[in-house]
Amino acid sequence: MTVKVKKCSREDLQKLQEISIETFNDTFKDQNSLENMKAYLERSFNSKQLEKELSNTSSEFFFIYFNEELAGYLKVNFNDAQSEEMGDVSLEIERIYIKYNFQRKGLGKYLLNKAMEKAIRQNKKIVWLGVWEKNEKAIDFYKKKGFVQTGTHAFYMGDEKQIDFIMTKTLI
Repeated sequence: MTVKVKKCSREDLQKLQEISIETFNDTFKDQNSLENMKAYLERSFNSKQLEKELSNTSSEFFFIYFNEELAGYLKVNFNDAQSEEMGDVSLEIERIYIKYNFQRKGLGKYLLNKAMEKAIRQNKKIVWLGVWEKNEKAIDFYKKKGFVQTGTHAFYMGDEKQIDFIMTKTLI
């Protein structure tokens, strides 16, 4: 088993779009209407939007490969790219997306550790993320890794307002 992490660039736009749509759809399609899924995927993962995110110097994307095959990715935000006002001492994990076939292989933990390392190198004190209140598998994973719920925020799936738990971990 070989695991490799590679920082994404603009040249990775098409691969990033494909894996974003696949992983998000596989994870959430059974709990959301087809119309809301379609609207969200088109708004969040269109080429223009992803290019804008890749160009933001306060965001970084990392692909993870398992045995040379693209298995998922991580997106972190810091400073003004964070989706909530959390201050300069915080780093946001916006996405840890793992393809269905590669789940339960420790890749999410690997990407979470990558985010923690990034936060420590940038002298951040807090790592935080938003996770859908109905995504119990992810909530349990983050709790096991030392995250605690500290708030909530609204997340729109198409025209449906959903609630994300804000979970944070203080770095020592």
